[in-house]
Amino acid sequence: MSGSDQLIQMANDIGNFFRAQPNREDAIAGIANHIKSFWTRRMRDKLTAKLAHGEQGLDELPREALRRLAENTEAKSKEPPGGDAG
Repeated sequence: MSGSDQLIQMANDIGNFFRAQPNREDAIAGIANHIKSFWTRRMRDKLTAKLAHGEQGLDELPREALRRLAENTEAKSKEPPGGDAG
């Protein structure tokens, strides 16, 4: 089993844990939060790249969680530096 295959299996296992949530959005948010909190950037990038190349082994809930994480990362990178210093 390759490293990418292991990441897919891990993401699917996380998805299976959160699948018990009664609300689909809560499950996706839980998966995304777990991956963001406990996976390295390299792990997330590797799995996201695998998905971009048509990987079909990832279940629907973790796939959606990764898509949302990628969107949030892209949105943050487009924000101008600085902030509301008042």
